[in-house]
Amino acid sequence: MIPMSQAELDKVRDECYSMVTKRASISAGTSAIPTPGIDIAADIAILMELIPAINRQFGLSNEQIEGYDPAVKQVIYQVIKRAGLALIGVEVTKTVVTQTLKKVAGRAVTKQVLKFVPFVGWAANAAIGFAAMKYVGNSHVDDCYAVCRRILEAQERV
Repeated sequence: MIPMSQAELDKVRDECYSMVTKRASISAGTSAIPTPGIDIAADIAILMELIPAINRQFGLSNEQIEGYDPAVKQVIYQVIKRAGLALIGVEVTKTVVTQTLKKVAGRAVTKQVLKFVPFVGWAANAAIGFAAMKYVGNSHVDDCYAVCRRILEAQERV
């Protein structure tokens, strides 16, 4: 269900930011493992669980959207289309997640090289992994927040 007030919306956003931070910590932990490639696989798995969880918290999963009133659905899809928000209201697949991770691909190359530098490289790799996951997750939270906020504004005008 879409948050019905600004206070409720802010609470959901804060809960999602917390969820992102926890998942980013897991990403940092796997990034510190010196085996090349394991962090990318872990990041894909984390995002395949995290993105749908954020969508559900905001009431923006595909299943939830399909159950809404046609007028609400129209507003949601207009906002999503206008903003180009590809991860809201869709089934999150490995391909979609991989495309999202490509947005932070420069960091991924650096992360793989750092795996070969003991201790300092592993620590730097963990920091990069944390920052990349936090960026992707928080960006999605911000997108969902913006969609819900526009829905609230549209409902207030009615």
